[in-house]
Amino acid sequence: MGKFIDLHLIHEVTSPQAFGMLRTLGLDVMYPERTFATVDHIIPTDDLARPLKDSLAETMFQEIKKNCEENNIKYFSVENGEQGIIHIIGPEKGLTQPGMTIACGDSHTATHGAFGAIAFGIGTSQVRNILATQTLSMSPLKVRKIDINGSLKKGVYAKDIILHIIRKLGVNGGIGFAYEFAGSTIENLNMEERMTICNMAIEGGARVGYINPDQVTFDYLQDKDYAPKKENWDKAVEHWKSITSDEDAHYDDVIELNAEDIEPTVTWGINPAQAIGISENIPSDADIEALEYMKLNAGDKIAGTKVDVAFIGSCTNGRLSDFVEVAKLVKGKKVNAHVKALIVPGSIRVKKEVEALGLDKIFEEAGFQWREAGCSMCLAMNPDKLVGDQLCASSSNRNFKGRQGSSTGRTILMSPAMVAAAAITGEISDAREVFGIN
Repeated sequence: MGKFIDLHLIHEVTSPQAFGMLRTLGLDVMYPERTFATVDHIIPTDDLARPLKDSLAETMFQEIKKNCEENNIKYFSVENGEQGIIHIIGPEKGLTQPGMTIACGDSHTATHGAFGAIAFGIGTSQVRNILATQTLSMSPLKVRKIDINGSLKKGVYAKDIILHIIRKLGVNGGIGFAYEFAGSTIENLNMEERMTICNMAIEGGARVGYINPDQVTFDYLQDKDYAPKKENWDKAVEHWKSITSDEDAHYDDVIELNAEDIEPTVTWGINPAQAIGISENIPSDADIEALEYMKLNAGDKIAGTKVDVAFIGSCTNGRLSDFVEVAKLVKGKKVNAHVKALIVPGSIRVKKEVEALGLDKIFEEAGFQWREAGCSMCLAMNPDKLVGDQLCASSSNRNFKGRQGSSTGRTILMSPAMVAAAAITGEISDAREVFGIN
């Protein structure tokens, strides 16, 4: 079926080729006011002096600026103080709204589904198609409702919820599905926590992650830059309320989970489903390839595994609430001497908010490096990379082989609080014990 795309988000990596295709075909951007751009993947987080040291990154910077200027597309740049990770900028600007269909040439576009939007990643040829027609052809998805009820234990966060879900259903479990996250546990999360959940729906194979809009959603969006204003606000909210799932809605599948069964969860292998609770041992039947790559042993405890690098940031966990929680935990403590620890805000706005609260000083006093906004160590497209077989405790979304820049580098995914605990102790640790969370 064909679908009109309400909001199209682009960044510097997947858009240059798409604009080149348009020029070859002699086509214009049909609805430039529906496309918004930024740089995030390749931007350095330590030195923003231009020209950038990486000539390819500098070329990408120049290309996206040129393409936006030539096609009258709004560009959230470093120079205008609006740059950041595309999936953090959309929500913080109020561009992401309930009922929208949202596409971006990035797999973690599912993030925006936290607002009651249908949001998904696309390829470069599809970026071209949307620029040219504002439409996309796609097959209908089945819908799986993941109903989570109950109260989370202290020290258990949204990141633990989604890692728990992926562990249960597998990295291919969601293929052909949209995941609708529901239940009292989800309803009690704030918007930034909901974004963390939907962000990683793609890691479970689902094309879309979705949460019904409610008062939490409306309160977050009100007064945002691009949100409806004055009398249009009330009309918008009335419409948004009308699009939520009916009580008797049909689902192709329903999964029920109890929040009290979830503990701080970490990966041990080379995909996000290879995960265990912090109190558990690596499975006795664990995948041999994953064990060999990670230099771990079946049956061993994951707790106590030495950490070389700690990274807090990314489109999964690079928002203000993530940093507020970490600052509360690490205040007065020190990063272990053998650990390189980075904290990277997801946008310039988040950076300013953190600094206005003085949290950056807490991080720096504890021994963390406080960086400029960007994707940073989530992936290997900028200078922030692992070296050799370093092991990184990471709040990002993927632990694939080589994901963080070294062909032998190792990644263990976890919540920001758990990354902070690993940074302080120098090993994978239970944040509840390290910080006295009870």
